This record gives sequence, C-alpha cells and structure tokens, in this order.
Amino acid sequence: MCSRREADDWIAQGWVKVNGQVAPMGLQVHATDRIEVDKKAQGFQEQRVTILLHKPMGYVSGQAEDGHTPAVALINPRTHWREDPSRNRFSPPQLRGLAPAGRLDIDSVGLLVLTQDGRVARQIIGEDSSMDKEYLVRVQYGDVATNVQAVFPAQQLARLCHGLSLDGQALKPARVEWQNPEQLRFVLTEGKKRQIRRMCELVGLRVVGLKRIRIGRVTLGNLPVGQWRYLGPHEQF
Repeated sequence: MCSRREADDWIAQGWVKVNGQVAPMGLQVHATDRIEVDKKAQGFQEQRVTILLHKPMGYVSGQAEDGHTPAVALINPRTHWREDPSRNRFSPPQLRGLAPAGRLDIDSVGLLVLTQDGRVARQIIGEDSSMDKEYLVRVQYGDVATNVQAVFPAQQLARLCHGLSLDGQALKPARVEWQNPEQLRFVLTEGKKRQIRRMCELVGLRVVGLKRIRIGRVTLGNLPVGQWRYLGPHEQF
C-alpha cells in the first residue's frame, strides 16, 4: 500500500486504526487484528507524482556530486514536454521528496524515473524487484568502430547473456543481441553500478554510447532529451 516512510506519516497523522483505535507509533499487531486506513491517506497518496525524464549526458541521477548537477534540477515548467497527455500541472510541492528510482550514469542518457511514491520506487528498485530494463549500447571492439558485429566472437556475446561475474558475484541472465552492426540491445533485471560498461569491458568491448529506453512496460518513446512528463494514471510499470 505504501512505503515504510509513508506508513510512519500515516500513523503520525492518525490515519491508521487497529481494532477501531487510533494506532500509536510502534504498536505491535497480530494476524487477528483489524487494521483500517483512513481514506485521507489514499487521497494524500494520489497527489504524489512520478516523473519520466529523458536525462541528458552530464547530469547525475541523485544528489549533486563533484560539481555535477543532479537530474532533478531539470524538473521545472520550462522543460515540461508540451505533448505530455497528463492533466497534471507542475507545482513546487511536487519537488518535495522527489527521488530517482534507480540510477543512470553521468555519461549515459535516456529514461530516468523520479518519484514521490514509495510504491513505485519499490516496484523498480526494491530488493525483490525483477523488473527488466532495456538499453541501446553503441560499442567498439579494439580499433573496430564500424560493423563490430562482423568481428565480435559469438562466444563472447553468449558470455554477455550469461556467464559473467562482477564484484565476486555471478550476474543474472541477460538478453543481449545486436540491434545493428555497431549497437547492442541489453535487457537486464538487475542494476549494479556501471554494470553494462563493466560487462562489456570483460569481453573486450568499449562502450561509446548508452541509452536506456524502457523500464518495465514504460518506454522513453518520443520524449525529447532534457524534457520530462508525468507518469499517466493508466500507465503501469
């Protein structure tokens, strides 16, 4: 129903009852107890926004670091996509608690999700999440920058799909295939730091461009670079 932090807020607001009594923080409950949540909590949750940003190169996903600008700085009325079908209108409170659900490296571009909704964040990056994410990755192999597909060994492509380890841990199976002679399509269900770049290094490839185009069922589509839109009410990851 909500994130842990949201649950704490609901309890503090008096919106949670156990067996008909307003619940204090830290109350122990049992399977036989009746828990009720006030409709005000649902209304509060419905006001929380999830934003889809086409992150440009040079922005970090999370907090500002090493002088680089965080992606959330791009969320303002001027960069709101004109063709956004959502009826939402931007207001400054939408920036409160707005956090990235997953990361996209400073030198990568594409779909970045920022959300105020703990349920969305848990869907995408929760410990038990297996949501797949799709990337287009332009590569070089040694000195070869054109028609890399023709010279890259098939057995190394198979290793990208399954057989590599990072940080002493075997990676989950991935779908990796050629999109065109210079570009691979990766579909991953995990997100280790700089995973695709490090995977490619292990098989002798150098990444020269990386773009995330899909998270779950939500695609980047025609969203222009540096612009954003709201996740629609009928869209689901």
